[in-house]
Amino acid sequence: MSIKTSTSDTAPWLFCLQEHSLLQPLAKAIGGQIGEFSARQFPDGESYLRIISEVKDRDCLVLADLSHPNSKYLPLLFLVETLRELGATQVGLVAPYLSYMRQDRRFVDGEAVTSRIFAKSLSHHMDWLVTVDPHLHRYHSLDEIYSVPSCVVEGAPALASWLKEQNNLLLVGPDSESEQWVSSIAAYSQHPFVIGEKQRYGDRNVQVSLPNIECYQGRTAVIIDDVIASGQTIMECVKTLKSKGIDNIQCVAVHGIFADGSDQALLNSGLSELITSNTIPHSSNAVDITPQLVTPIINLIRSKRASAQHIDT
Repeated sequence: MSIKTSTSDTAPWLFCLQEHSLLQPLAKAIGGQIGEFSARQFPDGESYLRIISEVKDRDCLVLADLSHPNSKYLPLLFLVETLRELGATQVGLVAPYLSYMRQDRRFVDGEAVTSRIFAKSLSHHMDWLVTVDPHLHRYHSLDEIYSVPSCVVEGAPALASWLKEQNNLLLVGPDSESEQWVSSIAAYSQHPFVIGEKQRYGDRNVQVSLPNIECYQGRTAVIIDDVIASGQTIMECVKTLKSKGIDNIQCVAVHGIFADGSDQALLNSGLSELITSNTIPHSSNAVDITPQLVTPIINLIRSKRASAQHIDT
């Protein structure tokens, strides 16, 4: 599925400030062109940006890796606002990983509810948003904090398709929150699954217990997770699996943030393989999320075009 355009002069532009493995396949899948620009930093750390591609009267998309966002956010805003000033008809944001979803309430007096502040700022600059499995916590949908049209893409189908090609697996969900997610992946990939229980005593202090899995001896255990940050939960799950006699252990996740070198720590803990989707660029990227992104992106582009035409008439 791609956007029907008469010439390349009407194809959407796709811009990306950092290298991203999604850029080429996504541009091809939506029938877009990769935008050209020049960016650098002045000696004092301020940003310089120049858009080289002609964007006037063209639809524009920005693909942004928003992991570790503090250093990326200002350059992103400079890019988006410059595209607008140069006459782009719309500027949509494709953020496969969406940051600042953790602080969704004021747990202690005086705390900043950063998820709302971030969403309000981002909504002011974008026409629409596509993301993959944001950690909603106490929010029911992105509409509660984002004021622009948004679409949440599920990463589970991409993981399930990859796992369906593997044999003799036992899927492992590290905690009760993962049960619905892991069970749906298991149903599609046709592998058995078990769900653990997690006790969290701090950001880096967790314990994971698992049910009796003696009947699954000889299978490869695959720990399934949505986001790997510190990796502590996964490492505890590995330890528990090993204590139950399972030595061949893999981990498959949608988002690999890998804070403080936790990717190497995970491999050192006994994982035989670490696999993520390409929402965040990393050497572990083996699952392509592009097919899940295409339809939502095209629908939002078309919706914005239709809305603009309606206003014009």
